[in-house]
Amino acid sequence: MNIGQAAQASGVSAKMIRHYEATGLIPKAARAYSGYRHFLERDIHTLRFIRRARVAGFSTAQIKKLLSLWQDRQRPAREVKQLAAGHLTELKARISELELIAQALSQLIAQCHGDERQDCPILDTLAGEDDDAKKFLELHGASHPRIRSKPPVKK
Repeated sequence: MNIGQAAQASGVSAKMIRHYEATGLIPKAARAYSGYRHFLERDIHTLRFIRRARVAGFSTAQIKKLLSLWQDRQRPAREVKQLAAGHLTELKARISELELIAQALSQLIAQCHGDERQDCPILDTLAGEDDDAKKFLELHGASHPRIRSKPPVKK
């Protein structure tokens, strides 16, 4: 089947299939004489595996490891369990951080009058124009990987 058919059968977009090939997550597809990619049923099965792993929140590196474990029929289940348990620990930590951020945002929303007034505690906090902004970053920014109160130090 061609890439469009593979995308439809697997639930993975053609763009992502190309990306997975380019990054080495999946091997390069065989090519027909015309140059079009040609996918087999086992390729579709692998793409479905990747899609499900993505839905479970695994990173590309983790998916690469899961794929190698899945394809190795001699692998001990212990390795798969350790990988999944580590991922669960990461998810729980992110959930805790997101809950703290959601609490802070809820407080900001409650403080905002949401009327015709020009002052807005939400914008003031995001802009860092008051003491609440400093508290917000101290409480929520330092531990969150996408929010930093200071730029990372280059070594």
